[in-house]
Amino acid sequence: MRVVNKIVLASLNPHKFLEFRSLLAQYPQVELLSLEGLIRNARKIDSVETHDSYVENALAKARLANKGCHYPCLADDSGLEVSALGGRPGVKTRRYATAKAGQSQDAANMEKLLGELQGKPESERQARFVATLALCIEGISFHATGILEGTIAQFPRGANGFGYDPIFIPKGHNRTLAEMTDAEKNSISPRALALQELMALARARDIQFARP
Repeated sequence: MRVVNKIVLASLNPHKFLEFRSLLAQYPQVELLSLEGLIRNARKIDSVETHDSYVENALAKARLANKGCHYPCLADDSGLEVSALGGRPGVKTRRYATAKAGQSQDAANMEKLLGELQGKPESERQARFVATLALCIEGISFHATGILEGTIAQFPRGANGFGYDPIFIPKGHNRTLAEMTDAEKNSISPRALALQELMALARARDIQFARP
């Protein structure tokens, strides 16, 4: 059996790093490492995110990072799919809109999405978050996907989280993800669901994440 005690996150997003560090808290002996400083041209990791599916994008990033640093590498690709928009923004979620001067990318994305849904009632605002995680260890890679159903709020609410969290209300809840605590969000997030499945797939391959 191979025991993993270090994992590199194939992302330079600081919000995502903190989220994954929280998700991996159940494995206190596993150290999550930042990609920056471990491989050359780390800032080009997103350049391989050119595929039409979350799986291909996540696998491409995990494999590139693993090839560059030889540590086990974890990558994700996620997206928001809105029914009324035919599944958009989907794999284009992160760069859905063009930010104006002084505007953050997250704010631009939400502004565009809310504009497209303006006037639509709650019954026509169904959406889902999809997250695919890929793990690559010594050239061996596998992946898992988690899905969180919900609706798009009429306007942003809450100051926690990142991305589209202020406008996404999970099914069965009346608060957006940004109005929840980190613990509440992590208990239902698609990344958390995908991570659980990924761990099961790892165990099936005789790979164990270190525990006390």
